[in-house]
Amino acid sequence: MTASIDTAALLDRFLRYVKIDTQADEAATHYPSTPGQLELGRLLVDELKAMGLADAHQTEWGIVYATIPATISTPTPVIAWIAHVDTSPETTGKNVRPQVVTQYQGQPLVLPGNPNKVIDPADNPELLGLIGKTIITTDGTTLLGADNKAGVAVMMQAAATLLAHPEIPHGPIRLCFTCDEEIGKGIAHVEPAELGAVVAYTLDGAAAHEIEAETFSADKATITVRGVNIHPSIGKGKMVNAVRLAAMVLERLPKATLSPETTDGRDGFIHPYQISGGVAEVTIGLLLRDFVTAKLADQADMLRQIAREVESTDPRAKIEVEIKPQYRNMADGIAKDPRAIALADEAHRRIGITPIHRFIRGGTDGALLTAKGVPTPNLSTGEHNPHSPLEWTCLEEMESAVAVLVSLAQVWGEQAA
Repeated sequence: MTASIDTAALLDRFLRYVKIDTQADEAATHYPSTPGQLELGRLLVDELKAMGLADAHQTEWGIVYATIPATISTPTPVIAWIAHVDTSPETTGKNVRPQVVTQYQGQPLVLPGNPNKVIDPADNPELLGLIGKTIITTDGTTLLGADNKAGVAVMMQAAATLLAHPEIPHGPIRLCFTCDEEIGKGIAHVEPAELGAVVAYTLDGAAAHEIEAETFSADKATITVRGVNIHPSIGKGKMVNAVRLAAMVLERLPKATLSPETTDGRDGFIHPYQISGGVAEVTIGLLLRDFVTAKLADQADMLRQIAREVESTDPRAKIEVEIKPQYRNMADGIAKDPRAIALADEAHRRIGITPIHRFIRGGTDGALLTAKGVPTPNLSTGEHNPHSPLEWTCLEEMESAVAVLVSLAQVWGEQAA
């Protein structure tokens, strides 16, 4: 059974949500890391209650929960839909001014806030498959926040659609909106017992019609380089410049292989993404990624070997390498309940869509939740160029994602509890 989707309402939700600054802050010591995430969460609670979901609430951690009740009497499994309200710390999310381009005709999109920023089909060939559609961009001065407010809007519109059509048969569906996913903490305060679902789906994917059930495994490395600071006028034989030592560390990292600039597909990488400090001490942040979890240990060993080599150039230098696990490839956990993928496939087919199976060169809340025992694949919501002033989305791709969720609800409603 299908239902009409209020595309105007979907667009309105998305435009309202992206204007709330929810950029995560990796340096924060509290959760969620920024107040805008709480603000958007409160708005979602109000909107969910207005739809009739009386149990909608925001926890002390800013997590928003609600339940779409079953429309059938037969016991069926509980599933969950998940999106995160925060945006990336890499590009500002303050004062987002979305640009709506209707009836897109394949032209380069010059962003009005910074004409040097252009979304060109030559670099974004998927745009050429969206002629006549509605494209939403930034003005070039901020990110857009489609990652993951496209997912938030899709979830909210799917909930509104199901609640407006009680004739659609489905089981109970839990809604969960998390915080701080972009800094690896999205599931830190989400427990399977509280979620209460046998399978969940994150709505945090690119383009349309994609199902992702495999992610990188990920660790974070911090290299601390300690030197000796003294006034440069008397530095001969006394100064040990941590900045120069850090440069030596970076110079020894692989470039032709094991870097984001030179890898794709299933290749892993070591990504130095942050550096700070001065003569006395420099800190380098690195991301370690591979689809084979055991290879993360090899990457860590490489960093330790580089640290020893650079230390050996001056006995006064001290270099420490700290490794912290972030998340693990979710493929094995998802395989424990084959219905997670099989029923997502069926939900697409029932509305005339052939699903596309992909893997994620990154991670999602789903990887962390899968590790907690709830298989959680990822579904498309129309995200493109995330974390960037060149970020954009397509309204019709979001609309398609809503249709997939409505179909998914029905397919799961046919399963015995």
